[in-house]
This record gives sequence, C-alpha cells and structure tokens, in this order.
Amino acid sequence: MSGQTILRMDGIAKSFGTVPAIKSAHLEARGGQALAVMGANGAGKSTLMNILGGVVTSDSGHISIDGEPITLRSPRDANRNGIAFVHQELTMFPTMTVAENIFIDGMPTEKGFIRMPEMIRQSEVLLARLGCNISPKTPVEQLSIGDRQLVEIARALRHQARIIIFDEPTSSLSAPERERLFAVIRGLKAEGVVILYITHFLDEIFSICEEIAVMRNGETVWTSPMSEVDPAQVVHLMLGIAEAEGRIREPVVAEGDALLSVTGLGRQGALSDIDFEIKPGEIVGLWGLLGSGRTELLRALIGLDPIDKGTIRWRDGGAAASEITPTRLHAHVGIVTEDRRGEGLHLPLSVTQNISLPNLRSLLNRWRLVGPEKEAALADEMIQRLQIKVSGRQQPVGTLSGGNQQKVVFSRWLATNPRLFLLDEPTRGLDVSAKDEIMKLVVELAEQGCSCLIVSSEVQELMRVCDRYLVISRGRLIGNLPGSSTSGELMQAIATIN
Repeated sequence: MSGQTILRMDGIAKSFGTVPAIKSAHLEARGGQALAVMGANGAGKSTLMNILGGVVTSDSGHISIDGEPITLRSPRDANRNGIAFVHQELTMFPTMTVAENIFIDGMPTEKGFIRMPEMIRQSEVLLARLGCNISPKTPVEQLSIGDRQLVEIARALRHQARIIIFDEPTSSLSAPERERLFAVIRGLKAEGVVILYITHFLDEIFSICEEIAVMRNGETVWTSPMSEVDPAQVVHLMLGIAEAEGRIREPVVAEGDALLSVTGLGRQGALSDIDFEIKPGEIVGLWGLLGSGRTELLRALIGLDPIDKGTIRWRDGGAAASEITPTRLHAHVGIVTEDRRGEGLHLPLSVTQNISLPNLRSLLNRWRLVGPEKEAALADEMIQRLQIKVSGRQQPVGTLSGGNQQKVVFSRWLATNPRLFLLDEPTRGLDVSAKDEIMKLVVELAEQGCSCLIVSSEVQELMRVCDRYLVISRGRLIGNLPGSSTSGELMQAIATIN
C-alpha cells in the first residue's frame, strides 16, 4: 500500500462555543510517507489531529481510510481504525513497568490471571521492531524521555496502527534521541505506516517528511510535496506575512551604555550561549517560531526558570553596570506574560486590587496597612493614564474586554516605575484597535526611556515598533537584524535550517 492514499479528511470543521477552531480543513496522506502538518499557534492543527485521534468530535466533514468512511467518537474508535496518537505530553504510568504500560488497555489473561511472561515476550517483540533494547520489566520512571517515547510508539504498534500522529515529538529530546526517533520513523515508513508529523522545527520536516499541509486561521491553505517548497515559503504560508502597515515609529538606533547585558546565558535543554544587550529606550523584538526558546529566555532572565550558566549585568541609574542575579533583576522589570488571564491577572478581583498587588509596599500607611485612599488614587491615575474603559475602579477585571485587561496588566507594573518591560505576546487575542492601542503604549514607554524586549508571533506587530530584532531558534540567538529589515528578511532568518 506504499504510495497509495490511505487517509482522507475533507471539509472538517469544529467550533468550541461560538469560537471556530477549524473552519475548513482537509488533508490526504499516503502509505509509507510522512505528512508534515504545519501552522502557527492557533492555526487549528492540534484540533484537527485531536479529531483524527478521537479526542474531540468534528461538527462537520468526512474522514475515510482506504476509501471507506469512518466515524470517530472516542480514542477507542481511533484505535479500532488503526490510528494512534503519540502526544507531546507522554501518557505513561511512571511506577508501572514498560510491559504494563504497553498493554495498559488490554493485558493478556488466562482464567482471570494476567499472563505476565506472554506480555513480556510480546513487549520484547514490539521493542525489537523499533531497534530498542529496553527491558520490558523496567519501571517507566527509570527511563529517559526518549526511551519513554519509544514505549509509547510500541504501544501504538500493539494496536497494529497504520496511521501514527506525532505531536511535537522532539520538544524534550536531546540530539541523539532525536536522531534515534527519526530512524524509527523511517523504519515505520518502510513498513507502509502513515506518519502525521506536527512540529515547529522546520529542519525536521525537510529531513523526514515527503508531503506538507499548512494550516492558517482554521483552514488548510497549502498542500504539496516537500520538494516544491523551501523553508522561507513554509514560514510565509504558516504566518500569512505581509509588510507591516502603519509603522508607529521609525527605528531608532539607540546610543549610550547598555541597560541590560547578557553573556553566555544557558539552561540545559532550553537555552545555549545567549549573548545580547538592550539600551535605554530601545524596543527589541525577540523573533522566532513557537518552541524556539523565546518565552524560556524571558522566564530565565527574571528567575522563573533556573539558569545553569551565564552572566547578567544591569546599569542602575548613573552607576556602572554590575552583575545581578535573575531574582534581583525581577524587581527592576515589568512583566506581561503570554497568558494574561491565567498568569497576569486575578480575574475575580477588582481593577483597583489588580493594580495594587505589585505595589502594596508603596501603599502602606503609618500603621503598615494598605491605605484605601492611596490605593484608589493609584487606580484612578492608571485608569486615566492608560485610558482603561471601566464602569468604575471596583469593576471585576474578569469582566473587561481583552484589550482593557491587557492595559490593566501594564498598569500594574507601570506604577513600580520599571526601566525594562518584558512583553510576551502582548497583543495575543486582541482585536485590531486594541492591538493598536497596546503597541502605541509600548512606543510611549520607550519614548519615556523605558526599554522593551517584546515577543510576538505576529511579525507585522513587531515591525510597527521595533528598533531591531534578535532572532532565536532552538534556544540560540542566530541573528541581530536592524529595525529596517523587511518581512522577507525576517522570514529567511528563522527559516534557516541549522
């Protein structure tokens, strides 16, 4: 069956409430080949794979295998039809053995007793098929991430899977483990298995995939053989890039001494040899695909994730730059996380309370209690300064629009007078006018001397405000581009296969 069409998905649509996750998706996969399913964050690819894996049901559309229509209402339905899912977060039971995990949903029994020798024998056969010498008797908690992944694949083969979905399978693997996985995938393809491969690492799909399907905004926008596209085209197709519209300010070449200098910063498995600096009033875009290490870098700078090596230097006022720990740096910066509702705000609390929380020390009265008058004055000042649309300062922040919620996040930190803002996807989920207001606020901060390091999946937004761009891939900074760079140059920078 190698080369013949095995799987077809046509007109797939899925909404969660009133929000469409998939509008119209289709794909076709052939036996013995790997199909890369690509798309930016929120494109709908994971939802589409969850439909194929029986995790969620589609609202409309048709799925067929070997030309025969199938219905998928549960993962069990998927298994019955020869579809297996190797999830990014592996579904292992750590205290159980390898054999028990492989047969977790159907252990061989005789007269009500588990046939352990037979289960071990069959596990050995499955693992040998993958070129793996793990003992079936080993507890899973003693295995590396790479070995656990092979156990998950062995479980898929036990169900005689003809279609295997790999969701970001290399995100936690070392380079040798990644190469071993690719060898396993090539072996599966040689047996005629269909591979559906989701990743944000472009070099991987050009290494192991024969076909590509690109999704954007819930729709399949491109399908072709890999030989007909190059990495830069894939990025363009994923992001739908156009030149930036309405630049808010022209790039500024910052002068003077650096506010923040980072040298040799590293964290095992996430960041390697990071060197950069930011000057006062500079807006620097941290540009890379999801999974490139951009969020990990922001978190490491302020001690939310530990670092293994490297030096951070900070210039405090007119003093000479001195070494500073990430924990101490945290006290000097404002932080806008990518999940404003989960990490940036306390939704049941009022606007006043949310603004006050990082500023409690400055709001204490002589009895060491938070002064209501001071708290109200601070909230009124920030509401006025950022033009936050509220019915009153006591309105629960969870009832505000997305744009106004994001302004509250900014206002929490503005009151601390930070000299640096770390902004992770500050315009995610906002409408056009709200995005415009937030990016204008970033420019206003820079013009007041505050530096900004900003992450965004929307390069058009970065191009409206940034003075230069740091390009990150696989946890390494691979470029430092001027603010005048075109979208094509930015695409090419992250499309480089390394």
